[in-house]
This record gives sequence, structure tokens and C-alpha cells, in this order.
Amino acid sequence: MYNWAEKDLKYVWHPCSQMKDYETLAPIVIERGEGIYLYDTEGKKYYDVISSWWCNLLGHCNPHISSALKEQAGKLEHVIFANFSHKQAIRLCERLTAILPEGLCKFNFTDNGSSAIEAAMKVSFQYHQQTGNPQKTKFMALTEAYHGETIAALSAGDCDLYTKLYKPILLDVVRIKGPDCFRCPYGKTRDNCDCECFEQAEKTFAAHGEETTAILVEPLLQGSAGMKIYPPLYLKKLRALCDKYNVHLIADEIATGFGRTGKMFAFNHAGVSPDIMCLSKGLTGGYMPMAIFVTTQKIYDAFYDDYNSKKAFMHSHTYSGNPLACSCANAVLDLLEDGSILKQAQENAVYFNNIIKEKFLTHPNVGEVRHIGLINAIELVENKQSKKPFDSNLRTGYQIYKRALKEGVILRPLGDVIYFNPPLIINKNDMDYVTDIARKCLDEILPD
Repeated sequence: MYNWAEKDLKYVWHPCSQMKDYETLAPIVIERGEGIYLYDTEGKKYYDVISSWWCNLLGHCNPHISSALKEQAGKLEHVIFANFSHKQAIRLCERLTAILPEGLCKFNFTDNGSSAIEAAMKVSFQYHQQTGNPQKTKFMALTEAYHGETIAALSAGDCDLYTKLYKPILLDVVRIKGPDCFRCPYGKTRDNCDCECFEQAEKTFAAHGEETTAILVEPLLQGSAGMKIYPPLYLKKLRALCDKYNVHLIADEIATGFGRTGKMFAFNHAGVSPDIMCLSKGLTGGYMPMAIFVTTQKIYDAFYDDYNSKKAFMHSHTYSGNPLACSCANAVLDLLEDGSILKQAQENAVYFNNIIKEKFLTHPNVGEVRHIGLINAIELVENKQSKKPFDSNLRTGYQIYKRALKEGVILRPLGDVIYFNPPLIINKNDMDYVTDIARKCLDEILPD
């Protein structure tokens, strides 16, 4: 029998992996998908409750999206997006304008999330250079942030796992101590605080605001930091602070957009708008690589001039505005348009969080269960009272992940944070099953 895993290891260098681990955990070769399920070449079924790196929004091989993609492939697969356009891109921009936070109306297409972040940073910098603020050359971001892995995007990030080695070649980004609601230094909780931790941002802006072009933020949910969740009030305060210092607020909604947090976009919880928003992942339902940054008329106008003024944004990607990807994005909006999927997901989110708290909070090594929308994170600790984390060298979360794979549940952890970030279409029976398996695996690795 053909050994697909063996052939994979002969040729493929997998992302975010120490390939030596594959000596004991060979790559799982997936042959097909349906809904939240994946099936390998041996016919084994897996529950994809991390949405294949958070992008599979409405299930694998969704009939409507698949049909839209096939139809578009028979009409137009690609066209240069400079001086040319096509119906799918125009229609997508028009529809997104109607649901995005107020004021976001100009769309620039890229082909992945990191590239959207990179382009947004360049636009912000160029805007200030062209509007009489040449001193604004710095960027701000939160501690433990993650914004992608191209150079500028990586610079904005602050997860040592990704950035430490490359610091000699990264931009010098001003860092703000981010909110940590699990280990709050002010002794508050998400439910009773006034975002006292925001004083860190106020101090940093006072020191560096005049030289700063933009601050990047993952709204409400710092994903790679361990699914850290913080209150919407923080975004409201940040919006006011950015206005005070003429600093652009760049919202990295790549992971949080399209219903992941219970609303269409995370910024909807705060009732304010960013100056630039970056979108990807769920944008195409996980079908095609595509990303967009969306900005305001005010920012766009600073680039609008005669050609010889040299004010144009000279940034491009070969696959900008790809018709196939745009057709998938329009199909996603078709399915979300009447609100029924999001409404059902919001109702299911309550059930999901309740059963996770019921099943996991009793375990002596579960420090916290936190959630937003259907996203639930379980932080494992060595000591529940002191909230002392496990020694990272033990790779406790990874041991649970490997055990869960044997049971057909994909729980790729963030360090020692086990999380669920399923497609919006997950049902209660599947919620029951995956949480039972996760608790079983937790007990096997960390006996109660």
C-alpha cells in the first residue's frame, strides 16, 4: 500500500513544526472533508474543532461555497487587478461596506493575513509622511501580540517563539503591556473592571504618541498569546487615545472577523471603528487564500493626486482581488446574510461554554475557562491557587493534543492552553463529544 505519510516526510517541510517531532507523530494525510469532519487516507474521522487554523468558517466542502467556486472557475480564474477589475470583487466590496464598522469604505486586496498587516502599516506610514507629520515613524503594539510572519508584521508581534531569533532584523516597535485578565495585577476580573490596565497605554502614548504612526491590536482576543480575552471597554479607550495623538488604530480582525466573537466583527462589541481593518481567514470560508485591508475615505484621499505627485500607494500582489477567492467570499456572505447562522452560533455558544465549565473547572490543573463567541480556552496550570504555569519544557498541552488525535479530535494547543474554535455550524452533539474526549485526554495526562 502506498505510504502517503512517508512520501510527505520525504518532501514537505511543514509550517510551525519541529520536524523531528514527526518521527513519533507522523503527518496525518487528509483525503476529504465534510462539515466539521476530516477523513484521512485510512478512513479515520477527525473532529476539526480548531477550524483548520481558524479559517474554516462554515464547514469543509460547504455545498454553496463549492458551487460558487466551480461556477467562477468556468468564467474567469484571474486577471491583473491594476486598471482591471471584475464583478466578484466589486460586489464583495459593496457588500462588506454594508456590514463593516462605520467609516470603513476603501478596500485593498492582498493574498494572506501577514501581507494585509504589512500593507496596512505601509499605508499608515505613508499617510503621515504625505500629510505633514514626518516625525511619525514608529509603530505600537501590545505585549504577546501576533500579527503575522512577514518582517513588519513579525515586528509588531511579541511572541518569542516566532520573533526572538529575528529581532536583529525587525523594526523597533513600541510595546504596551497588554491586558491579562487571568493574572490581573489590579486584582480585577473581566466582569468588574474599568480597564485599569489601560494606564499602561496612556503612559506609553504620553511618551511616544507624537512619533507614532499607528497601533496594531487584536481586538478582544489575543490568539497566539493563549487566547487571552479582554473587555470591549479597552478598545473604546484606545480609540479615544488614538484620536488624541493622531495615531491610526489598525484592527487585526484576521482571526476575529465574521462571527468568531459572537458578532460579525470584534469591534462591533465596542461600538467604535478603527482607521484600518485587516481581514482574512474566515473571509473566504477557508477555501482560498485572500486578505483585505479596509480603510477610511480620509486616509484614501491622502493618496489621491496627479501621478507625478508620487503619492500613489505602490504596493501590489500578483493575486490581488483574485476572482476565485472573491467568489468564495461572496458565497460566505450569502450564507451569513440573513443572520440565522450567526444567531444559532450565539445560542450554541452559551451551551458550549456551560458544558466546558461544567466538565473542566473541577480539574485541579485548570486555572481558567474563558470564552468569546464559540471560542473557548482552557488554561492549564501547575497550581490552581497561585496560577503558576507548567514548565514549558514538559509540553503538557502537546501531550494532550497527541492523545486526543488518537480519539479523532484535533486540539492543537497554544502552549498549555487547550482551546476550541470550531466552525460556526458545529452542533450540540458534536460539542458534547469533543468536550468529553478532551476531558478524558486531560485526565490521562494530568490525573485528577
